[in-house]
Amino acid sequence: MVSDDAGVLDDPRARVVTTGTTAERFTTFARERSPELSRIAYLLCGDTHRAADLVQLALERTYRAWNRVGDGDPFAYARRVIATARIDSWRRTRRDVLVAPADLRPGAASDGTQHVVDRDALVGALRLLPAGQRRVVVLRYLLDRSEKQTAEDLGISVGAVKSGASRGLDRLRAVLGTDESAAAQAGTPNTSRKEAQ
Repeated sequence: MVSDDAGVLDDPRARVVTTGTTAERFTTFARERSPELSRIAYLLCGDTHRAADLVQLALERTYRAWNRVGDGDPFAYARRVIATARIDSWRRTRRDVLVAPADLRPGAASDGTQHVVDRDALVGALRLLPAGQRRVVVLRYLLDRSEKQTAEDLGISVGAVKSGASRGLDRLRAVLGTDESAAAQAGTPNTSRKEAQ
């Protein structure tokens, strides 16, 4: 059953199941939100297997904290777990093996799949960014987080978010070879240096 509060949005993702056992409520959440969590994890780490591990960790920790977060925003909690776990792994290893963009998914694209090609190009370009800039760009522009929210999620200052976003976008533009009109068509964040700061 779905909450009937007047403030509940029409968007089914905004609804929280409020009846049933904890396991049933969590299962519904995991089934509906796992694809989004997988996308976030993949964008943060650029590796399908690591992303799957991050999602499993996020779901496990969300389930354990379900009594606290189940009636609030469990997706925000799970997303934060993914970001924190990825940051922890960067801190532990201090090394990422980057794959050349040409080795990612070669092959010709059929009609109607240009957005997939553009997305893969963007993911390849994100892999070339330093880890800090990549985290800021993903959270700030791909997940549409505010500067303050991004700073809180990463545990850095708002100024560091601004400079990381500015440098990251400049690097993405250089790697992708996009000008302002091409960036708008490809869906690349097109924020001027002044706006990013």
